[in-house]
Amino acid sequence: MIKDLLITNGNKLIQTYQSAPSAELIPFMQNISGLSYITLQLYNKDSKPLLDEKDWPLEVHPNDIERVLAGEKVSDMNKAARPHSDNAQLPVIGLPFQVDGQPYALFITLEKNSVDEELMNSIHLMYVIILFFGSFLILIAARYIVNPILRLTEATRRMAKGKFDVELPTKRKDEIGVLSVSFNEMAKELAKLDQMRRDFVSNVSHEIGTPLTSISGFTKALKQKQMNEESRLRYLTIIEEESERLSRLSQNLLRLSHLQHDNQPLKMSTYRLDEQLRRVVIALEPHWGAKEIDIDLQLEPLTVQADEDQLSQVWINLLSNSIKFTPVGGKILIEAVLKDNQNIISITDNGIGIPEEERADIFKPFHKVDKARNSSVKGNGLGLSIVKQIVDMHQGDIQVSGKLGTGTTFQVTLPK
Repeated sequence: MIKDLLITNGNKLIQTYQSAPSAELIPFMQNISGLSYITLQLYNKDSKPLLDEKDWPLEVHPNDIERVLAGEKVSDMNKAARPHSDNAQLPVIGLPFQVDGQPYALFITLEKNSVDEELMNSIHLMYVIILFFGSFLILIAARYIVNPILRLTEATRRMAKGKFDVELPTKRKDEIGVLSVSFNEMAKELAKLDQMRRDFVSNVSHEIGTPLTSISGFTKALKQKQMNEESRLRYLTIIEEESERLSRLSQNLLRLSHLQHDNQPLKMSTYRLDEQLRRVVIALEPHWGAKEIDIDLQLEPLTVQADEDQLSQVWINLLSNSIKFTPVGGKILIEAVLKDNQNIISITDNGIGIPEEERADIFKPFHKVDKARNSSVKGNGLGLSIVKQIVDMHQGDIQVSGKLGTGTTFQVTLPK
């Protein structure tokens, strides 16, 4: 310990002086102070310093001087004796001794090392430089992180106002870059949903407006008194058909809304799927019989656990769709097989087919392959949307295939 070393050297110093009685005290101590790694200060009985004070770096508290003059070794110096911060850490000890019966107090501390002081100054300077550059780098990093977040916040505000044409930079590979990519994907999906909503409103307006216009026009025509019976019956027939069209539209809209938003569970039951398909074919016999369509059934005995009413609607919609687009004297093949522990049902016709570029959209509400919306083909574009929704609710899958002009195949896969 440094204080113990100072006490030992101080005692040796006192003994050296006392062994040379001819030496004068003050010059002896003055010459010793500063020659090695220690610095001395000597106080007489009046507590006055006897050595040159310019070499002594500390102030000693009067109480400590009195304690040493009274014969006490002091190593726990009063902190008030060292008010200067640059010397606050120097160890100090006080040793008593007598010369010619007069008490003296010898205080010893380490000599300040200029090299150490320069080193400490360098360390302090280094701390300042590190603090400066650290703050500068933190500022840059903060801007690097905060700016993308600000852009993301502004883009979010734009999206909240219904503006989905926003795109954030995605060159970064960190978490913010991943977030930007996800945000852009979300913006695109929301833009699609917004466009679907607009198209839905437009399609509903069109599907409702067309029959209403017909009904209104032919109703006004019926008010004319000079009209033969044949024309009157023809107008009434058109009004009846358009009314039925509106009724089907409202029913399908309600069914689709119910399927999309109702959280009621499916009414599951176990039944023969092949028998259900036969019943649907028989129920639609007036439709395919009128067009002299050949129905070929190749059904394996299949048992399924599902909502019977909902799946029945699937087969009715798919078969009705095939009948609608199959020419007179055409053929429809209905197959049902068990493969890889899954029930696979396919309905294939030799009708007009579906263009490949249209297949991704045919399950969207109101989508029609016939862009002109030919009124001779009855339908409002909701049947396949209902089919898709019911199949998804049963954790199944539906795919469409075929070539334009040669026919279409709808394949439904249901878990066993």
